[in-house]
Amino acid sequence: MAAPTTLPSALADAVRDESSLRRFLHGLPGVDQVGVEQRAAGLGTRSIKKASKMQAIDLAISMVDLTTLEGADTHGKVRSLAAKAKRPDPERPDVPKVAAVCVYPDMVKTAADELKGTGINIASVATAFPSGRSTMDIKLADTRFAVEQGATEVDMVIDRGAFLSGRYGQVFDEIVKIKQACGDAHLKVILETGELVTYDNVRRASWLALLAGGDFIKTSTGKVQPAATLPVTHVMLQAVRDWKNQTGELRGVKPAGGIRSTKDAIKYLVAVHEVAGPEWLDPHLFRFGASTLLNDLLMQRRTQLDGHYSGPDYVTVD
Repeated sequence: MAAPTTLPSALADAVRDESSLRRFLHGLPGVDQVGVEQRAAGLGTRSIKKASKMQAIDLAISMVDLTTLEGADTHGKVRSLAAKAKRPDPERPDVPKVAAVCVYPDMVKTAADELKGTGINIASVATAFPSGRSTMDIKLADTRFAVEQGATEVDMVIDRGAFLSGRYGQVFDEIVKIKQACGDAHLKVILETGELVTYDNVRRASWLALLAGGDFIKTSTGKVQPAATLPVTHVMLQAVRDWKNQTGELRGVKPAGGIRSTKDAIKYLVAVHEVAGPEWLDPHLFRFGASTLLNDLLMQRRTQLDGHYSGPDYVTVD
């Protein structure tokens, strides 16, 4: 197996060879399905009061990766998305900027030109998104092209077929090589949890991605159902928390796909605080992959300030 660029010494033995990696991943504690689902449901009932709700809404806005990943995407649409990323509510300049704009590699330069100097990240999907079904040479070329065009973050997809077949070393090597191809860009590793079937597989895939050097672990492409769910995100938050406890390193989590309402976003923020810890309540360590969530956050923010529901006509259409 290829060696990652950096790896804490305490876990070096786990990636010595394919057998060591398999032994480590299958030696992880099993996930209590009933327990994790009950805890996710319980935390989702937490009541957030008005002042805290405003803070939560603004924090969620600052964590959004505003995304367009459609075959009909145009440069004009990306420019509009970039404008919205900079000023989510043009009438309310105090609304925070989003964390990133996420597009296909051929749209990266347009996004980078529009967002230059704003501090907003340019994220690009790569590695034959969303299927991941291509050769390693093409996946590397896809990644390098995105970075050359100005991507500061790369969202790669793992080979789920290889993972589910138990070819953990192959998946590990791919992540290591893509991480190297990213250069200074951060790497988000998409697990496509809806295809992994079990929580135990989600835990193993999370640790595999962390061992290989992923800066973030991400639930989904948004193209497969189920996409992000609270129980799955709990398992991934546990992984980054345990990684930090063992290594001192902070790695991020990004649920993506199906998170559309402020109510749901706040449930995820509660989970972040309670499962991983308050350190992760930061756009550098937690993101929402979303295309429609931002509008609801903006509408609910106006409702909190104005005392009445404004409706969708008061926010821009993506």
